[in-house]
Amino acid sequence: LDEQYIDQLDRFVNERIFQNRSQAIQKAVEEKLARMKRTRLSKECAKLDQTFEKAMAEEGLTEDVSQWPEY
Repeated sequence: LDEQYIDQLDRFVNERIFQNRSQAIQKAVEEKLARMKRTRLSKECAKLDQTFEKAMAEEGLTEDVSQWPEY
């Protein structure tokens, strides 16, 4: 790691934001991976045909409500 990052990590540890450098790095990696996963999901969702997806979601909703099971 660059010295500037190590210095910042050490400040976080000294301020008791993290217990140690390893914990800070682990948290940073977790957050980055989660962000990448959300970005990938967003890209995949953008590929969907909204009209088709809406039709699929509403399929069967036009049936008579009396035919639906009671809960």
